[in-house]
Amino acid sequence: MVSEKGKFSLWTASAFVVANMVGTGVFTSLGFQLLTTENFVAIIILWMIGGLIALCGSLVYGEIGATLPGSGGEYHYMNGIYGPYAGFIAGWISLIVGFAGPIALASMAFSSYFEPLMPQVPPKLVAAAVLTLITLTHCFTLRTSGVLQGVLTGLKIVVIAVFIILGFTLPFEPQSFAPSVESFSPSMVFNSGFAVAIIWVYYAYSGWNASAYISGEIADARRNLPRSLLLSTVLVSVMYILLNVVFLRSTPVGEMKGEVEIGLISAVRMMGPGAGAVMGGTIAFLLLSSISSMVFIGPRVSEQMGKDYRILRFLNGRNGKGVPLKAMAFQYALALALILTGTFEIVTKYAGILLSLCAVMTVAGIFVLRKRGGKPKEGYRTVGYPVVPVLFMIPILFSVIYLVREDFIKTFVTGEQAAMWTTIMSAGTLLLGTAVYYANKLFRK
Repeated sequence: MVSEKGKFSLWTASAFVVANMVGTGVFTSLGFQLLTTENFVAIIILWMIGGLIALCGSLVYGEIGATLPGSGGEYHYMNGIYGPYAGFIAGWISLIVGFAGPIALASMAFSSYFEPLMPQVPPKLVAAAVLTLITLTHCFTLRTSGVLQGVLTGLKIVVIAVFIILGFTLPFEPQSFAPSVESFSPSMVFNSGFAVAIIWVYYAYSGWNASAYISGEIADARRNLPRSLLLSTVLVSVMYILLNVVFLRSTPVGEMKGEVEIGLISAVRMMGPGAGAVMGGTIAFLLLSSISSMVFIGPRVSEQMGKDYRILRFLNGRNGKGVPLKAMAFQYALALALILTGTFEIVTKYAGILLSLCAVMTVAGIFVLRKRGGKPKEGYRTVGYPVVPVLFMIPILFSVIYLVREDFIKTFVTGEQAAMWTTIMSAGTLLLGTAVYYANKLFRK
């Protein structure tokens, strides 16, 4: 809900974070994880590691957000920590891929889950239609956005809870975990596929920092920002682990490998084709909450960049009801382009590399702020400093390096692909952002 002062409460801010986190990733990532390891214990440990990484990030962001209050997320933080160029590149990543990419992925996942209900409708058309509908809904008022987000997130939590309960109570033949427990060894987690598996898990947890992008619209943000980050991350971590136990308990590994619509496959195994298809359709509608949250938050970063940089002035401006329509329209165009031209896996890895690097640079900024003597006015400090920020950065950097290495091997060693597409797209985005930054300097002169 929206508070009396026109600001979002702790619960509404937390709803935006939960909605950002619980969406495409948890209902799609397991199929790709199973390509690197099939051991139940190893997979659950990977999800625990992902939750720990997100929790470490949220602890650090809580202090950075309290020290540098203001909306914009990494764009605002990196500008305050490293200077305008770093801030611009962080904002550029958010502008081009940070929200448009995940919005496109969530819309594509929605169409995959929705397909069994209306197989005659092309999936890309369904994805484009849901993106259009939600974007139009957020073109009204803040109150409309807050109410919509609260309702969708509440529905999402209820349905996931019901799904988990059904997974432990329905009388289906469960898969045996005994062979996995007996054969487990740490090498099954920390093997050559660890980096790729962590990217998929971290993608599922992405969105843990959502309230940092709208802190300027949160009531008593210095206290409620870190609270919303921590509360949401812990809640989502528990839900993720239980959901994956249900998926693995209900469905043979061979049926989920490399598949996107894991929730639908699991629901059909537990309930049969008819009821399972209905549950799959319900999960599809849960993705609306994630799309809605990202459609709302993304334009706040774009609009701020339009205020700060003359070359991006076309993104600045709100209508009479306080909605950043220009930035929202630009984000809609980018997301629609990714839906119509991209594939799920390439878009995920492309977004994963850039967003991971951005988050690592922001978390590393806590060392810079501490060295400068920066201190949050409310006294919030990162628990476990300096170990906590290091625990966040090491696995993320390892995964990014591995993805680039994998891209190189597939192109020049095995010949599986014609070019290093993920690396080229990521580097191209950074180079184009640098060019726009310096072009803006010329415009100012």
